[in-house]
Amino acid sequence: MENLKSTDEKIMRRMANAIRVLAAEAVQEANSGHPGMPMGMADVATVLFSKFINIDPSTPDWPDRDRFVLSAGHGSMLIYALNYLLGYDDMPIESIKNFRQLNFNTPGHPEFGHTKGVETTTGPLGQGFATSVGMALAEKLLNARFKNELVDHFTYTIVGDGCLQEGISHEAIEFAGHLKLSKLIVLWDDNKISIDGETNLSTSSNQLARFKASGWDAQIIDGHNFEEITNAIDKAKKSNKPSLIACKTIIGYGSPNLAGTEKTHGAPLGKDEVEEVKKHLNWNYEPFEVPNELIEEWKKVGLRGNTKRKDWLLKLESSSKKQKFANFHNTDINKKFENKFRSYLKKLKTDKPKIATRQASLNFLEVINSSIENTIGGSADLTGSNLTKTKNMKPIMPRKFKGNYIHYGIREHMMGAVMNGIALHKGFLPYGGTFLVFSDYMRASMRLSSIMKAKVVYVLTHDSIGLGEDGPTHQPIEHLAMLRATPNLNVFRPADAVETAEAWRLALSHNGPSVLALSRQGLPAIRDEKKFENLTEKGGYIIKDVKGNRDVTIIASGSEVNIALQVSDLLSKHKVNAAVISMPCWELFENQNNDYKSNVIGDVLKVAIEAGSELGWHKYIGSKGMFFGLNTFGASAPALDLFKHFGLDPEEIKEKILKRLN
Repeated sequence: MENLKSTDEKIMRRMANAIRVLAAEAVQEANSGHPGMPMGMADVATVLFSKFINIDPSTPDWPDRDRFVLSAGHGSMLIYALNYLLGYDDMPIESIKNFRQLNFNTPGHPEFGHTKGVETTTGPLGQGFATSVGMALAEKLLNARFKNELVDHFTYTIVGDGCLQEGISHEAIEFAGHLKLSKLIVLWDDNKISIDGETNLSTSSNQLARFKASGWDAQIIDGHNFEEITNAIDKAKKSNKPSLIACKTIIGYGSPNLAGTEKTHGAPLGKDEVEEVKKHLNWNYEPFEVPNELIEEWKKVGLRGNTKRKDWLLKLESSSKKQKFANFHNTDINKKFENKFRSYLKKLKTDKPKIATRQASLNFLEVINSSIENTIGGSADLTGSNLTKTKNMKPIMPRKFKGNYIHYGIREHMMGAVMNGIALHKGFLPYGGTFLVFSDYMRASMRLSSIMKAKVVYVLTHDSIGLGEDGPTHQPIEHLAMLRATPNLNVFRPADAVETAEAWRLALSHNGPSVLALSRQGLPAIRDEKKFENLTEKGGYIIKDVKGNRDVTIIASGSEVNIALQVSDLLSKHKVNAAVISMPCWELFENQNNDYKSNVIGDVLKVAIEAGSELGWHKYIGSKGMFFGLNTFGASAPALDLFKHFGLDPEEIKEKILKRLN
């Protein structure tokens, strides 16, 4: 670290002012945005990047770089201004001038995969904070396997007052403190202003006490004092705990008339005030102009990171763990696993086990975890119910990071975000379990994983009224419809052990997140064909065809496929030919060509059976089709009683179909 006293503080101030002016001008040009946060945190960002962060704009994704997360994503112009000044090749001044405009890489909130140097999508407050916990955990996990030689970096995140008010922050603070994630440094933009006004309108929490109580180091500094910022980050880097640095800042710093008020939070300053900002900062340049000498100062940061990256590459090349490191960062399915998968499927079709699909999932996880060394499992305090921990998995504990199983505690929302962080960091394939109904608690994190196409697998058990006596609070009704409506998310609801293994195989190769909705109750084997073909890959397929003309098509998923087969058998006694379609994944079925879909669905009376909401089913059964499921909440009773009570009884369904046909 360079000594601050040897640095020209005037240059540092001007480097920070470049961020302020670019942010103010870009928001004004767009006529929308949030200038206050980037202007207030410009000094902190300048110190952080010019003195500490190891990144290389020429190669933004090198593995041992420091991670920077802007959790307060509304202040996106902070990172865009930084990226322009640092010389990222995808951030010319035209992108800054077109902030928040279509077809430019400067959206209103930072988007992973859309802009280089953006490590995660942020905007929903608190998400970036919790995701950075996952990144810091991934660093510890990799470091335990490859030591400082190949893995030794920090995760820095800037949070705002709103991030710390969101409930997910409580979960993340506790979890990071418990695991002693010492390479996580959180910089809090402590400006005491939110959209509505001063934060004392809604909170009086002692944030430093909250963090310290959860095992963090915490400091308070003047966020506009370069020396204090430098010393605080230096101290945090030496801590054996995660660190919070409360940076006392003035929102909209540099605005002579609006600084320190909510008026700078989420609206342009106004043309006249932007000019006043430039006068106040002695910034005598044209709009969007930054003098070359400042550009050169900023580019020194990238040059330092470039040297760090090249030094790291030399270490990698000479390391005995080079190939293993590459294997950890390759998410492709290996040949060893593929062979085991085929053998396992063959055995399943022979043995025909009658088991719950959650148990089938655990059985196949034994195959996965014995073949793929970089899986990281976990559960939100439901390990014995979700069945996510295989025999040889060891728990991850404070300062013990060689394990591969995370006990997240009852923190579903944070679990989702932490898994996003692990996946985005690279090096591991995370999966985590809870009940399907509790996907409500991590919905925001799941949505972000879908936006980012993060490779995360959600093991969501107890998938219907079939869980029985726990009653309507634990019985998911609307959840499948909600999850299926989410773009980029593959939702699998397998009907037996074979479909469960096939679904897992597809989830591991999907470029994005996947849900496995699994039953509590035992289900009979329905797949026993001898040839090898992953039928689940089609999303929907004919599991029972008819001889002659088809009279009815019955479509079902999960545990209700067995009911559909029973209904078909009952109808055959009445000379009604009913084909049965297993539909484990709508998303994959929609990817098939129209001829295939038409052949599977047919053009006769269509019936859908699923122990959940009918929302979405009419695209398959049409307006004249029949749906058997639930449009009310469930009840507390044994599973079989519930299925009969809610009309999911094969005999009753048969009678209603016959009535319709007649």
